[in-house]
This record gives sequence, C-alpha cells and structure tokens, in this order.
Amino acid sequence: MRAGTSKSRSGILAVAVTAIGILFLFAVERQESKITSESALGSPRLVSIEELPDLGDICVSQPTTRSSSMIAALQDNNLFSAFQEKRVYASSQEGGQTGDVTRLPVRTIRDTYPIYSSVAVDPLRDEVVLQDTNLFGIKVFNRLENTPSDAEAAKPKRVIQGPKTLNEYNNGLYIDPTTGNIHSVAMDTADSMIVFPGGANGDVAPIRKLNTPHRNFATAANEEKGEIYITIQYPPKVMVYRKDANGNDKPIRVLEGEHTKLYDTHGIVLDVKKNLMFVGTWGNASDYKVAGTGKFYPPSINVYPLDASGDTPPLRVIQGSKTQLDWAGGMSLDPDNGNLYVANDVGNSILVFHGTDQGNVAPARIIKGNKSGLSHPAGISVDTKNKEVWVSNMGNSSATCYSLTANGNAAPSRTIRSAPLGRTSVKFGKPQAVAYDSKREQYLVPN
Repeated sequence: MRAGTSKSRSGILAVAVTAIGILFLFAVERQESKITSESALGSPRLVSIEELPDLGDICVSQPTTRSSSMIAALQDNNLFSAFQEKRVYASSQEGGQTGDVTRLPVRTIRDTYPIYSSVAVDPLRDEVVLQDTNLFGIKVFNRLENTPSDAEAAKPKRVIQGPKTLNEYNNGLYIDPTTGNIHSVAMDTADSMIVFPGGANGDVAPIRKLNTPHRNFATAANEEKGEIYITIQYPPKVMVYRKDANGNDKPIRVLEGEHTKLYDTHGIVLDVKKNLMFVGTWGNASDYKVAGTGKFYPPSINVYPLDASGDTPPLRVIQGSKTQLDWAGGMSLDPDNGNLYVANDVGNSILVFHGTDQGNVAPARIIKGNKSGLSHPAGISVDTKNKEVWVSNMGNSSATCYSLTANGNAAPSRTIRSAPLGRTSVKFGKPQAVAYDSKREQYLVPN
C-alpha cells in the first residue's frame, strides 16, 4: 500500500514538474519584435533563488498570454490540483513585464556593480565616459581620476541613468568632438541608437533616437561627411546613416553579403585620411533562413574602402593564429600613425596592429599580464590629445589608461575603479535560464 502510494505520488510529481517546465518555457520565450514603450525598457531584471517548498504549497495562476488556452486545458485535467496556496504570476509576452511573486526570495544573486562594455574620451570636457551594461547607465569621470587602492570605488561626476534615458544593454560609445554629444547603440533588446547632449546628467530623455536593426555593437563617425557607421552582429552588416539621423530614417548605404566576409560583426574604426574602414568579426556564420548552414571561420579584421556598400569584398584581411584575435571587441585608431588598437576580450589583452597589416601577422605590440589590470577588455578609445589609450574592463568594473606606446606587462598609468579592489564581476549579461547541480550544490546560469 505504501509502495503504491509512493509510486502514485512520484507520478503526480513528475507530471507537475513537466507542467511547470512548459509554463516556464512559454514565460521566457524571447520576443523578437522591437521594444518601443518606455515601460518595457525599465529597470534591470533580477535573478532570484528560492528554496523549493512542498509541491502542495505552490499555486500557478493562469497567465494572460497566447498560451492561456493550453494552460486552461491542463488545469481542466486537474494537473494543478495540488497547487492551491501561493501564487506565481507568469510574465505577459505581449506586455513585456517581469513576473510578480507574492513572497520574498530566500536570497538573491545580483551583480550590483557596473559592467563597463565601452569607453570614450570627451576632449571638450576632459572626461572619460563609460557605458554600464549591467545597471543600464552611462557614467562620466574626470579624465585624471585615479582611484586609490584603499577606496572602495571612484565617484562619477555625472550619471545618465533611468527609464527616460531608454538605455538598455547599450554599447559602442561615440562622442562628437565638437558638441560633446554622446552616441550609444543597443546591443540586444532596444534596437536603437540614442544620443544625449554633452554634459547630460540624471534621468533625462535622449535628444534623438534612431531606430535600427537588431543586435547593434559599435559606432564610428566620419565627421568630414557627417556620417555615422553602426555594426550589426547578425545578420552581419555595416549600416551608414546621416550623423543627425532620427526616428525611422533609412541608412545611406549598407555593407552586407556573402563576399564581404562579415561573420558576426563587432568593432569598427575609420581611417579618414586613407579612406579605409576596419571591421572586426568573430567568425560565426550561417544563413538564418536555412537550417544546418552554420560555419566557423577564424576571427579577423577586414579592411574596406571607406564608402563600401553592397556585397563588396574586403581589400585585405588580418587573420590567423599569429594575430591572437579572440573575441575582439572595440577598436580605435591613432590617426597620426595609422596604428590600430584592439580590445581583445577573451585574450585579456590589447593588440596593436599597423594599419597596413594583412594576413597572418603578429601584433606590433601587446599589452597583457598581471600588472596590466586588464580583465575582459571590451571597449577602447585612443586619446591623441593626451597621448593615451583608455580601456573598459567588463571583468572588474574598471577602466584603465596607458601610454600610447605601452607594451608588454605594462601597469596602467591611471585606473578608474567602480568596485572594491580585486573584485571579479559576476558578468551576468542577460540570464534567461538557471539549473541546479545537486551533486556539487552549484547553480549554473548561462550568460
């Protein structure tokens, strides 16, 4: 009798867990359409952990989603008869709102420190501008800031942050050298480029918002022609707009196609003197319309004419094992000598190439080592006025500054640190799932 009851309970538990899994999959299904309302671009999401109560203490209410008819059918079959006490509201797919839980979590894993994905120097105000993809903000510091080792964190001069800013998973900072206007593109959910006036502060609306394709990464500008370039990660392309483009304005031209050899496009930089465009790729390729077409190519830096459009092949390619390219992010150029500075994320290094390099060539210089302070460098900005190069580090909430001639295991000349010394970032990008390893008592969170 007890054995039969145990089997019966096990069967009910298995069915119930399966039902919860179905609900969860519907709740986290990704919405690919553009997010246009400010409410959908709100505060950061939290990742919470709750102790698993007895199954009889949970009640799952019917969500107002297109899956409600299936949920109702499951409820009609009494699959949720054991869940009657506490409620968990599934998120609305149409409304884009996060779920509401009627009880507090036992504990929460949350990175409360900035994760700096991009950096730019404002020569007008002598400031360093950092894009925080974790707390959805832009933090502005004095260029000469050098956080003492005994200080917990540097205090920014200004912070552009809040729901009015429409800032969400942004990257690719570009600062207008004449006006100081700050340009920033959304990497994932917002599908836009937003522009703030120089000196902006607080929860302020952008002065312009350009609607763009999905998955932006970096920006560069040709000030002589009044054009701004935006890289799209996938399907890979480079889109060129008027610099003052706004709303639904269309691009002037687009570089895309099989012969471009753009595979998972990321960093971009322009050499206006030599009429060249450098574009970094990670090498992941596929035709999203055809299953099974995925391929992997070595990462590369492709060089094109500055006005390239359509399916234009690169003039030359920097690619191969000697380059040490490994998830290269932002790129910046020293216009005086044409040297190309690359933030090499997974390689934990800064690679410096000659602007004339091609093929499987080693960098002319590499900044790397335990003294460098580099930790997953993702953004980079050359300051020719002060002969410095700034790097944003995603791995330790910092920005580090070096001489333009730095090489090897070089210590930074200054560091802006927004977390305690020695801290390693949790690096939650946008977690959408969680699993528990009961053997090791660990939570696995895909980033």
